Amino acid sequence: MTTRVRFAPAPTGFLHVGSARSALFNWLYAQSTNGEMILRIEDTDAALRKPEFIDAIVKPLQTLGITWDEGPYYQSQRQQFHVEAVEQLVESGHAYFCNLTREQADELAAEAGLPAGYHGWSRDKGLADSAECVVRFKTPDEGEIVIHDVIRGDVTFSCADLEDFVIRRSDGSPTFLVANAVDDADMNITHVIRGEDLLNTTPKVMLLWDALDFGEPPTYAHLPLLVNEKRKKLSKRRDDVSLMDFLAQGYLPEAMINHLALLGWGPPDDVEIRPIAEIIELFKLENVNKGSAFFDVTKLNHINGEYIRALPVEDFIDMAEPFVYGIDTEISWDKDNYDAAVFAMVAADVQQRVDTLAEIPRFIGWIFTKDVEFDVESKGFKKAIIKGKMVPEILDAMAERFATVEWNAEAMNAAVSAIGDELGARSQVPARVAITGTNAGIPLWDAAATIDRQIVLDRIAALRSLV
Repeated sequence: MTTRVRFAPAPTGFLHVGSARSALFNWLYAQSTNGEMILRIEDTDAALRKPEFIDAIVKPLQTLGITWDEGPYYQSQRQQFHVEAVEQLVESGHAYFCNLTREQADELAAEAGLPAGYHGWSRDKGLADSAECVVRFKTPDEGEIVIHDVIRGDVTFSCADLEDFVIRRSDGSPTFLVANAVDDADMNITHVIRGEDLLNTTPKVMLLWDALDFGEPPTYAHLPLLVNEKRKKLSKRRDDVSLMDFLAQGYLPEAMINHLALLGWGPPDDVEIRPIAEIIELFKLENVNKGSAFFDVTKLNHINGEYIRALPVEDFIDMAEPFVYGIDTEISWDKDNYDAAVFAMVAADVQQRVDTLAEIPRFIGWIFTKDVEFDVESKGFKKAIIKGKMVPEILDAMAERFATVEWNAEAMNAAVSAIGDELGARSQVPARVAITGTNAGIPLWDAAATIDRQIVLDRIAALRSLV
């Protein structure tokens, strides 16, 4: 039998990194088993049926290179099949109409001395359908549902702990539980690979599956939750979780794929940074861990940096172009001052130092701006400039000699080295701080020689005024 998996996200306006990981693991499993992946949009909630919400799912997947063999299908366009399933369940006695609101059900529970929730109040009333009615599934009072999970082993749910759950809303629309069961059956889904947070819905879907006589159910695999550094579930309220936001910050799609693949799974040889073709070859669903997976941005930065450094420099230059001025609404410098030829000259050095493309302006901004800022409160500034040996004398000598020195990298470097030799002090660090604003960065002199002489002299004077 051909493996058929499905990625079935609900549209929310952005693709969560957890959802992207689920999509990736479905795709990896399909690829590693010569199977097929189906993209299905769970838009049973009418409020979510917006084109831009669908684009927010499809475009990030395409950017990552995650492809699908069928779809996207939309659950909203299959509603007639879901309605027919609900009608079948009512006719067979597996479901019934209920006109109680959640508040009314809780009041009845309190009066009866029962825990809050629904306790089958309308089961035997024989209510007819009406505008106030929902349809509830009649959960068995006794017995257990056992989910044979590839990752978690057998997971058992007691029927006594499951209330009669809603399968059709009062507006006539079926819930995603019945939609999932029907669509998985109709689409011949063999494996459902999704997040651990959906595990508690699985016994309900299995009850529906059996009641609808769909036969052999899919194999389930529930992926570990993604957590932050405090081991709390990733939340859009407190964590960076939008996949596209990461890509907009200069993370390469290949690096993001590599990092996502390691969230709950690891290669048997412990080599973590590797081409996607090798990940596909090594991927085994049963080797996914059930413990929570730490979405480690520091590790992502390391992986991304390795991918950046592995690029041909020409490709790095092309990829860098959208980032050289700064991202979002912050412009690092006047675009008229930017010189692509100068950036190409220093690109190889920048490439070796950045972990994301968004870091590029930090290494090249001093080349294209008129003024630089000195971080006078930093430890580096205090050590190199305030406490540095003979810094005022070095700067005075630089100002004098740079007024007439031949304006090229070799001559400028030689002049500063000579100052250091004459004064018996380290002259290169104060020179770097004066010209770039910082005591670290890319090699100095080739880039410095492209800056107007007067701008460099003004920077030296600005630093001299501080010491």
